[in-house]
Amino acid sequence: MSNFLSQILNKRLNLGQCFQHGQCLLCLAACDQALCDACIRSLPWLPREHCPACLLPMTPARLCGTCLAKPPVWTDAKAALQYAFPVDAMIQGLKYQTDLTLAPILADLLLAEVASAIRPDCVVPVPIHPARLRQRGFNQALEIGRHLCQKTGDKLLPAACTRTRETPSQTALSWKKRRKNVRHTFACALDFSGQHVAILDDVMTSGATLAEMASVIQHQGAARISIWVVARVLPRPFANAAQCMIGDQHPA
Repeated sequence: MSNFLSQILNKRLNLGQCFQHGQCLLCLAACDQALCDACIRSLPWLPREHCPACLLPMTPARLCGTCLAKPPVWTDAKAALQYAFPVDAMIQGLKYQTDLTLAPILADLLLAEVASAIRPDCVVPVPIHPARLRQRGFNQALEIGRHLCQKTGDKLLPAACTRTRETPSQTALSWKKRRKNVRHTFACALDFSGQHVAILDDVMTSGATLAEMASVIQHQGAARISIWVVARVLPRPFANAAQCMIGDQHPA
C-alpha cells in the first residue's frame, strides 16, 4: 500500500465524521451505512474456491497437499477477505489507531462468511497479553467478537483462554520461528469436552498462533474447532492466483 493511499484512508477512518455526513468510509459517496454497496463489492474478498483448512486459494476447492500431509489442529476455517488494501488499513486502524468504530464494520464483513456456518457452542477470541492490553486498552479480536456474536447469537467467552507470556511480533519471523515464538503461550482452565469451539481473530498469517491456541483448546476436550478470521494473508503466488479469480468474489 502506498503512503499516499494510506494517508488518504487514515484521514477517512474518522467514522464519526463519516456517519455524521452520511458518507461511505472508503469513497465518501452519500451512504446511509458504513460502506456503500459499490465499495463492498470491490473489497478483496477471499475467493470462494480455497482450501477449507488453511484458506489458501485452490481450484477446485479441496484440502491442499500441505493440509493433507499434515492436517491442522482445527476442523475447518473461515475468512471473509484477503489481507490487502483497504482491509489491511481498516484492521490497522482498529489495532493501532484505537478506532473502535471499525470493529462492527469488520464484524459485519466476517458475518457475511460465518452466518451460514454450523453454529459453535461458543466463540473464543484470541487473547492478548495483559501488558499489551494495558498499553492498547482493548483486545481487537474481542471487540470484533462482541459485535459478531450480537448478530449471530453465539456465546462469547472473553476470558476462556489467557496469554501467559508476552511474545515478540510475528511479522518478521519465518514459519519455524513463528511456531517457536508462540509455543506454550496460551492457557485455558475451562472444560470444553465434546464442544464445538470457534476461535476468532482479526488476521491469519502463518496460522502459528491459531494452531497453538487450538492445541490448548483441543487438550481441554473440544470435539470440533473452527477458525474464524476477518482476513487471511496470502503469500504472493496465492495472492496473484486470487487476482485471477476475480469473477469468484463474494457478492455485496
